[in-house]
Amino acid sequence: MTTHGMALYEAEQRAAAWLMAWDGQGVHRTGTEGDNAGAAWLAREAAALGAAPTIETFGLDRLDPRAACLEIGTQRIAGVPVFDAPDSGRDGIEGRLGPVDGGSEIGVAELSPRAVYSGEFERLRRSGGNRGFVVVCAGEQPGLGLLNAESFRHPYGTPALHVASEARDAVLAAAARQMPARLVSHSRRVPGEARNVVVALSGTDPSAAPVVVMTPRSSWWQSTAERGGGLVCWLETLRALLAAPPRAPVVLTANSGHELGHLGLDDFIARRSGWDRPVTEGGATWVHYGANIGAAGGRLQLVAPQDDIREIGLRELAGAGVPPDEVAPKNLVPSGETRDIHRAGGRYLTLVGTNSLFHLPQDRWPLSVDVAAVARVARASARIVAGMTGSA
Repeated sequence: MTTHGMALYEAEQRAAAWLMAWDGQGVHRTGTEGDNAGAAWLAREAAALGAAPTIETFGLDRLDPRAACLEIGTQRIAGVPVFDAPDSGRDGIEGRLGPVDGGSEIGVAELSPRAVYSGEFERLRRSGGNRGFVVVCAGEQPGLGLLNAESFRHPYGTPALHVASEARDAVLAAAARQMPARLVSHSRRVPGEARNVVVALSGTDPSAAPVVVMTPRSSWWQSTAERGGGLVCWLETLRALLAAPPRAPVVLTANSGHELGHLGLDDFIARRSGWDRPVTEGGATWVHYGANIGAAGGRLQLVAPQDDIREIGLRELAGAGVPPDEVAPKNLVPSGETRDIHRAGGRYLTLVGTNSLFHLPQDRWPLSVDVAAVARVARASARIVAGMTGSA
């Protein structure tokens, strides 16, 4: 085996071990036991590579579901609360099912997890006239494809509930007939903490503009393909930077709070005011390892408004044998954490993929990931950051 072949084989072995460990931690929802286990595991892995990670905690009122269902006659359909909607109370809400704009007490809409990014989800919930709202999940595969709670700290609209796509026919038929129903979306708020895992590398030129390497690490479920590929890229980038110290200061952060309106990123930036702004205004350059990198059967997209870092990304991905399937227009507003950087005028590069199991509990090791693709993108990612930071 050639030296290159051996290096790629070893990268695949590392990726597989990291992905298996991630999958075994349980559900990674913000502030839960699985999320905390993921933070502790990532900090151990970073330390094992030779880094000195720190944990930055932030507070939240974690939402713990107590009762969540839709009752139609004698049928009881289990569900999951919409995490940025008001609570229904234990007794729930009774009324007729129907279209959101049809005058019924409980509106029904079939929505993809991506409806939060288009604004459709918020528009429907703010349209008024309903006392409750039912989301029939419409992911690419059957199941509970939950929608992110973009306004977690500021709930709005009416009490709302997700139900799985398997209930689609029953719920839509009942809505078409405006049948009476009862919606229960009852939870309790529990004071808690969540954790960002942060590694700071000073660089050989402290006066250079900083580079932030960011990946989210919380999610609704295990989310092995959704989050795992980004974490492998993050660890491989750290490994490369420790082997060849960067010229510019680099901060690597793996944030919780992703599915709850990017709470972890908000906390990270609050501690580093202005880093989301343009570099000419004291901001950082951001590299974001987004969702679904290396998902089985997925497609890879590169998002970078600035020509110089876009060219670095294209060159290194092509060199690793994983050229992006799509290069986003420069004016595209990203849907993940770099949406916030984009709106502040910051400088960034994002890698993000597609995944037929996006936001579904079936996103699990080993079927949802392509380990070889993850390893190749991670190899390219490390080279991209090296190109931006002037690593030796």
